Amino acid sequence: MHLRSPDCYTRVIHMVLSMSRPTKHPKTGVYWLRKRVPNDLVDKLGRKEITKSLETRDPDEAKRKHSELLAELESQWANFRLGPRMITDREAHLLARPAGLQWFSNYRDNPSNQLLWHTSLYEGLWTKYPLPHVEPVEGIPGIADPIPGFMPLENLLSKPMRKLCIDEATRILTENGFADDEWSLRKTARAVAAALQKASLKLEKLEKGEFDSDDDWARSDPVAVSEMRREQSRVSSEKEPRSPSQTKQTLTGLLAAWWQEGKATGLKPSTYESYQNTFSSFIRFLKYDDYSKVQVQDIVAFKDYRLSTPSSKTGRIPSAKTVRDSDLSALKSVFGWAVRNGLRKDNPAANITIKLPKRLRLRSRSLTDAEAKSILTAARGHQRGNEHPKTFAAKRWVPWLCALTGARVGEIGQLRKEDVYQRDGIWLIRITPEAGTVKTNEAREVPLHQQLVELGFPAFVGGSSNGHLFLNVKPDSDPRGPLRGLKNRLAELARAVVPDPDVAPNHGWRHRFKTVGMEAGIPPRILDAIQGHAPRTVAESYGEVTVKAMAPEIAKIPRYDI
Repeated sequence: MHLRSPDCYTRVIHMVLSMSRPTKHPKTGVYWLRKRVPNDLVDKLGRKEITKSLETRDPDEAKRKHSELLAELESQWANFRLGPRMITDREAHLLARPAGLQWFSNYRDNPSNQLLWHTSLYEGLWTKYPLPHVEPVEGIPGIADPIPGFMPLENLLSKPMRKLCIDEATRILTENGFADDEWSLRKTARAVAAALQKASLKLEKLEKGEFDSDDDWARSDPVAVSEMRREQSRVSSEKEPRSPSQTKQTLTGLLAAWWQEGKATGLKPSTYESYQNTFSSFIRFLKYDDYSKVQVQDIVAFKDYRLSTPSSKTGRIPSAKTVRDSDLSALKSVFGWAVRNGLRKDNPAANITIKLPKRLRLRSRSLTDAEAKSILTAARGHQRGNEHPKTFAAKRWVPWLCALTGARVGEIGQLRKEDVYQRDGIWLIRITPEAGTVKTNEAREVPLHQQLVELGFPAFVGGSSNGHLFLNVKPDSDPRGPLRGLKNRLAELARAVVPDPDVAPNHGWRHRFKTVGMEAGIPPRILDAIQGHAPRTVAESYGEVTVKAMAPEIAKIPRYDI
């Protein structure tokens, strides 16, 4: 046995103690976990440090959560060191359990709002049979009384259930270093389904008023129980009980009705997700879920609450701009829709806003020549290590594509192989909502700068597999989550060489391209069309800026001498 010297022992103990304590945020008082990633895993994980809010100001609770998270991290890192291996049944169910607990927590107060998971379909969820993609129509044989092979109602309801399980299973396998082969994915998805089924069955009992004080799920959250008792006390003290019709006038239902119309008119899912976050916070603040009771003073009080209360996720107080442009905007929009549809006589959020002073700007939003060259040099010289091949490819190509196309980093990050092609001797990329999300909801073609061709981007695309070039997502999966992660990894790459907090490392390319384009003499209308900016006047909306018009203007952008 090899014995360490006392001095070495002291250093090791000191390091362990200093790295194993919760960190208290100096302003909010919320405790955080900070843990350095082992050197041998930095390239594979794409980061040097793990930070996560413990979502508590209580020191004892923080220690408990900190210990649990540390154990999870050590387990994940051990799996990564072993390399990808198939997950066992026991591991799948253990790692899927938090998904069930979170599902139960999401709908515990209002279990009737849980409309996605249908417990009656659980047993046949993974049965393989042909299911047509049609809406169920009452009265047609084979639907009211389904026959094997023709079950459109089950198809309509089971598909989102399966997708939910597969997406969560993919996350579990990826974050814990397991193989993501078809067998492991199916095994883990079934474990997720079992956890969601257990949670949903308990929610069904709660919806019927069957509260069980000995239930281990309810017992795990004493804070929620005390909040429920306070709410019951408040409701019982009201002088005028709500009528049956009023109890159906929920804020949750109002948002769902608004989204049903919004989705049909082409609103983006990201808008709905943002509004969902606002309404969830608003309902928790109000401690009731009834849109008919909301008054102007409730909106004002919620605004003040948001401006003074740290977020449980980040530990930071949201900015005034976030409260104005996200929270107040969501409330104004949905209550405005309620007025237009005869559900309310007034919009309580209509005149509530926050007047923001002009933001102090100490520098240009555009990347400087030196900053641009630093990022592009880092991209060219980036070594793959153990990270995913598509993440490596993104760090290699996305900064260069942003620099020479002026596109948004998200638009480039979601490019697919079929979105890069040559026509009439010109290499093009096609930025389209079909690949993910585009701010304007409009597809556009952008010619490739000759430097990108010479660097080998078309050759890289030719050697890539079908589908997304830079995102590791299944064909039917939502790319928005992986895209957010990719943008974070790209920001980290840029921040390593451009630490100035007053410039956005990803979006700075958009400002720079506009600046360089104007200096090169590119006509404003063509410059806007290349970048996907809306026409500035009605006159500019007539006619079309073609690829033929764009190509010679793109060529005016100076090359980067790296």
